Amino acid sequence: MPEKTLFESEQLMSRDAVAEYLRTLADSLDAGSDVTLRAGDQSVTLTPPGEVEFEVKAEHEGPADGDGELSIEVELEWPENATDGTLSIE
Repeated sequence: MPEKTLFESEQLMSRDAVAEYLRTLADSLDAGSDVTLRAGDQSVTLTPPGEVEFEVKAEHEGPADGDGELSIEVELEWPENATDGTLSIE
């Protein structure tokens, strides 16, 4: 399946600023709100459903015998036209 990047931002930030950004994201998820990502003149608004696939990954990139780069990646994923799929009766 081809992948299309809707938004991408990479910048140097303090740990405090990253924590605040993640708290804002968490608050939006907790409230069931849309999530708007914005940087400069680009932005995208997404509506995560009530249940998403959540992935956390720690990686080392670089030579096996030397210094490289460490990362923590956090990913939320869901089908594009997902609904909450709650059961109801009328």
